[in-house]
Amino acid sequence: MPEEFLVNFTPQETRVALMQKGVVQELHVERSASRGIVGNIYLGQVVRVLPGMQSAFVEIGLERTAFLHVADIWSERNNGESPRPIERILSEGQKITVQVLKDPLGTKGARLSTQISIAGRLLVYLPQDRHIGISQRIENEAEREALRKRLSALIPEDEAGGFIVRTMAESASDDELATDIAYLRKLWGEIRSQAADASPPKILYEDLNLGQRLLRDLVSAETSRIVLDSRENHQKLTAFAAEYMPRVLPLISHYTGERPLFDLYGVEDEIEKALARRVDLKSGGYLIMDQTEAMTTIDVNTGGFVGARNFDDTIFKTNLEAAQAIARQLRLRNLGGIIIIDFIDMESQEHRDSVLEELKRALARDHTKMSVSGFTQLGLVEMTRKRTRESLAHLLCEPCPTCEGRGEVKTGRTVCYEILRELLREARQFNAREFRVLAAPDVIDLFLDEESQALALLSEFIDRTVSLHPEASYTQEQYDIVLL
Repeated sequence: MPEEFLVNFTPQETRVALMQKGVVQELHVERSASRGIVGNIYLGQVVRVLPGMQSAFVEIGLERTAFLHVADIWSERNNGESPRPIERILSEGQKITVQVLKDPLGTKGARLSTQISIAGRLLVYLPQDRHIGISQRIENEAEREALRKRLSALIPEDEAGGFIVRTMAESASDDELATDIAYLRKLWGEIRSQAADASPPKILYEDLNLGQRLLRDLVSAETSRIVLDSRENHQKLTAFAAEYMPRVLPLISHYTGERPLFDLYGVEDEIEKALARRVDLKSGGYLIMDQTEAMTTIDVNTGGFVGARNFDDTIFKTNLEAAQAIARQLRLRNLGGIIIIDFIDMESQEHRDSVLEELKRALARDHTKMSVSGFTQLGLVEMTRKRTRESLAHLLCEPCPTCEGRGEVKTGRTVCYEILRELLREARQFNAREFRVLAAPDVIDLFLDEESQALALLSEFIDRTVSLHPEASYTQEQYDIVLL
């Protein structure tokens, strides 16, 4: 399916929208203040070794220490040998060169590896392993073998490392491959030189920015256009493409219209919808999507859809439409981990099989690794989608300060009763002349009306005056009791 990329640049943020048939399928956001660090190489220092978990915490200069598991220590996996215990490999205070496998997510620190890999335009360089691999997307065995032989002939005899051939190298010339080899070898030499003279923690290599990664990693044979809305970045990326990927150069264009690019194509509206809990379907049905720390749950509802001949057909058609919408929303929101889908119950096994097949067909357009199980005994579909980066909601939003992420707030009456209990506790502890209650206006209104008798009874019981003071800036759950 033909696709195009729209790229919006501001000094603080870069946003990329993948469009197919005029509809947003994926969103990538990178902020200057919080760029992703996957692929970055650091000189780190071991701060703690945990024999029980066979892992270590490594200081690389981030907010939280990073995590290194024994299975990710490359030098101990050569020749298929089982890794030695981590306490015999690492010690506290030791300097170590590491690469980030996963960005910090939530409360978890970055995941590290000592197996270094550096991506070029056509090849991925493996400086510690003399191995030649071919991308799995190049499926023709004859082509794979031909590429392996061509690359072997181009690798210098003194090279101790290896290479993986990327999909883009399928039709590359020997000169292009040789240029990539020379570039990657030189880059690795600079990284080693820095590591020899530096003190940890220090960054040795930083991956490309989002605009450059778009040209390197996301553009495919199906890409018809790349539209940029910044003259400065258009010049930078065309220069980058001219040097490293000239075949991409004709696809890049500069948008000069008056109306913002993302407004013109409806991307801003799609971002707003992708942050909402409810997703409306064209038929009148809707999805309810809840993202939690442990998993994401998706509930399918018929809503106002009554278009089919009977109820079973209504359910079936709603579920089919929901399967398509769910696949798109997972990509759009970049949801990962465990995902539970509660389709509307279907009596027919044939209908269940069709909905499951439609879901798998829609998910096939997503390049992220995933697995889908069938319907469970409870009628739920379980699936997993690999976490590669923060979800859109985690990137753009934060927990509500009023409900602290619960999605609900206590009722005014509940807060009133909490205040009454707190007044009683305070009266028993302190010998105050008067108590002043500061609370949200709605809570104070309840004390002046429906709960006035309860407040009067308590005031009489503790034999103290209770005065009320509304605070417009307070949330409904917030209150203070002042002793006078």
